[in-house]
Amino acid sequence: MLILGIDPGTAVTGYGVIESSGPNTFRCVAFGAIRSKANQSLPPRLKNIYDSIAGIIEQYQPDQVALEDVFYGRNFQAALKLGQARGAAIIAALNAEKPVATYSAREVKMSLTGYGAASKEQVQRMVRDILRLDAPATPLDASDALAIALCHAHRWWTSQKMKNSRQ
Repeated sequence: MLILGIDPGTAVTGYGVIESSGPNTFRCVAFGAIRSKANQSLPPRLKNIYDSIAGIIEQYQPDQVALEDVFYGRNFQAALKLGQARGAAIIAALNAEKPVATYSAREVKMSLTGYGAASKEQVQRMVRDILRLDAPATPLDASDALAIALCHAHRWWTSQKMKNSRQ
């Protein structure tokens, strides 16, 4: 099963593709960042995110897509823009007929590190260890996207195990 993890952002959107063939069997396929130009207005940034995610989906053909939920911070404008970036990524996945799951940052951190308030660097180290990468996935947005994909894989395999135990 291939999973595309996405860490949405208007300036940088991280992505990571993993393959999971079992509950604890993971392989990194690809990761990177979609960057927008600092002087761009929001609509071209959203188009860039949409087009780039659509291209990544076309290239890797993931079975499922997982995204981070919008972070609820004090800055309403930033949260609104982040929600729009997230929406562009979700529409790209849905247009490709891929199922979409969402996870809070706290849930992703808890899934990987056992601590819901772990730092981005702690998450990055766990991603490196779990995926047996030679070097940390950079930028941090890409390692966060891989973490989201790993969190989704853990949840998916757990749900399959629970389904099978009920039968």
